[in-house]
Amino acid sequence: MKFRTFPLGTYTGALISLLLTLAMIYYPKDVFDSAMIGLNLWWSVVFPSLLPFFILSEILMGIGIVHFIGVLLEPLMRPLFNVPGIGAFALSLGLASGYPMDAVITSNFRKNNLCTAIEAERLLSFTNTADPLFMFGAVAVGMFGMPELGATLAIAHYGGSLLVGLLFRFHGTSRDESQALPLTTVSARLFPRALSALVKARREDNRPFGKLLGDAVRESMQTSLLIGGFIILFSVFLRILSTVGVTDCLAALFGSLLLLLHFDIASAHALVSGLFEIDLGALAVSESSSPLIEKVTLVSAIIAWSGLSVHGQVASIVMEAGISMKPYMVARLLHAILAGLLSYILFDPIRFAMEKTAIPVFQSYYTSFDWLARIEHIAAILLLLLTALLTLSLICVLTAKCYHNIKKQ
Repeated sequence: MKFRTFPLGTYTGALISLLLTLAMIYYPKDVFDSAMIGLNLWWSVVFPSLLPFFILSEILMGIGIVHFIGVLLEPLMRPLFNVPGIGAFALSLGLASGYPMDAVITSNFRKNNLCTAIEAERLLSFTNTADPLFMFGAVAVGMFGMPELGATLAIAHYGGSLLVGLLFRFHGTSRDESQALPLTTVSARLFPRALSALVKARREDNRPFGKLLGDAVRESMQTSLLIGGFIILFSVFLRILSTVGVTDCLAALFGSLLLLLHFDIASAHALVSGLFEIDLGALAVSESSSPLIEKVTLVSAIIAWSGLSVHGQVASIVMEAGISMKPYMVARLLHAILAGLLSYILFDPIRFAMEKTAIPVFQSYYTSFDWLARIEHIAAILLLLLTALLTLSLICVLTAKCYHNIKKQ
């Protein structure tokens, strides 16, 4: 006698979709208002600031610059994070421009066979970061009105991300298809190999520059529209949940968690918003009546978690490249815990140091929200990061050569 398996996931998905549709029909004004909020956020901030860098990444990959950078940075990225050198490009661009740039870059790497699926999962685990403009400008200045908090948030965020990368270097080692070469082998004839990789990549791509530019614009526009759709969808989704009272039930669960941590439960509803959307969650926490150190800790965790809205964007981008979302979700939860813990520990010392030194500098640099200024800031940060990573890679090469020479003697 045969038993049919009960498709619980199918029925649950169908029920949720039906309930959401009915709620949208029953609350048309709430749906419209929340959709306009999401659309305005995408059109005024996300679209103009990310589109140029989507196009740039496609062009750099087609020309072969990414392959060139990858060879130069292999001595740094492979020993530390067990990923190819091209991972530094995803790390830099993701850090400079924020979510979900790293997912786009990593997905393109996998589609072009520049990394294995396991390496893509490792790379995605620690390159999914918020940009400094968001933490210093939108959160520290715009939401808290305290520029000195930006340094605490940034150091905790990026420190937690690097810790996640170091931990995830061991992820999937038993299933890894690539064999890591010794550092001395990787470092040999580094610059000639980088030039050779650039020429080889350009020959293999073989598209005229006009077609390359057109393809880059078309694919970047599709990705940008996809991201906009997710922002609008989750803005509507969160408003509906709030209207029908689901968020109250989730707030009770978060309130119990806050009590276990001996935190004020005033931020419970804010954490529900942060579960779904990073901007709304950070804003809600900043407006709560909890003590400042607790608010900074929770905001840091929310930024590291990044919200189900960002997770949906990442899933839609990377799953078509055959990259699993399970390691990514584990990494986001781990990043949230580490970033929150680091913020709690570093809150007083960093805030004291910033109050004594760099407040005017950070306040003047990160309070501009003009999209053109944002692009300039992202480009400056990207160049700075790539220069720093290339310098560190060169130091690794020189160190390996010195050690090898000493060992031979």
